[in-house]
Amino acid sequence: MLEVRGLAARYGDAQALWDIDIDVAAAETVCIVGPNGAGKTTLVHTIAGLHPAAAGSIRVGGVDIARLPGHKVCAHGIATVPEGRRVFGHMTVRDNLLLGAYRRAARPVHRQTEAEVYRLFPRLAERAGQAAGALSGGEQQMLAIGRALMARPRLLLLDEPSLGLAPVVVDEVFDALRLITGTGVAVLLVEQDVERALAASARGYLLIEGRIAASGSAAQLRDTDEVRQRVLGL
Repeated sequence: MLEVRGLAARYGDAQALWDIDIDVAAAETVCIVGPNGAGKTTLVHTIAGLHPAAAGSIRVGGVDIARLPGHKVCAHGIATVPEGRRVFGHMTVRDNLLLGAYRRAARPVHRQTEAEVYRLFPRLAERAGQAAGALSGGEQQMLAIGRALMARPRLLLLDEPSLGLAPVVVDEVFDALRLITGTGVAVLLVEQDVERALAASARGYLLIEGRIAASGSAAQLRDTDEVRQRVLGL
């Protein structure tokens, strides 16, 4: 589904990613873990077309999208839930969702998709007419995920979905992720809570200083010395 090979990214003269190889299959959740400053968000932004790739390829369904701008990346079935949620606070919940359905393939079925989002997050249905800025942090995270799903993506990029949320709300979000992958959508998850990220994922990659330091099944990755020492502090 997603095949990244030899990916590099730079900020001016400073290189942020070196020779990144990752894969995500359809209906699979794969996590990217690592210490702060490792390049995790840069990796998400580069895959999403929000930051230019300096080298390498990003293939979705066999098509290389590494040199495409963000709006064209979305057309290939990739949607992003950014760190910090970034909902439009002055707009209603429903209008925020409808903004997510601008992708041509998503427009004809937007009513069906909206109903699916409300089934996934019933609280959004209850607050559909309210301003998004009046929602709690957890509800805004649900809205950000729902808005991304309105694009009918094949791959969902999630950047720090638990950031700033109460544990009970985080449980709800991760329960929803399992339902999302059950529909065939692939998920690439960047998450500060390493234990939770590994529990929710089939496989994972450890990113340190812009390089892949380890990879494997979630269980294998958790038991590597690199994760235990560099990320979990054990």
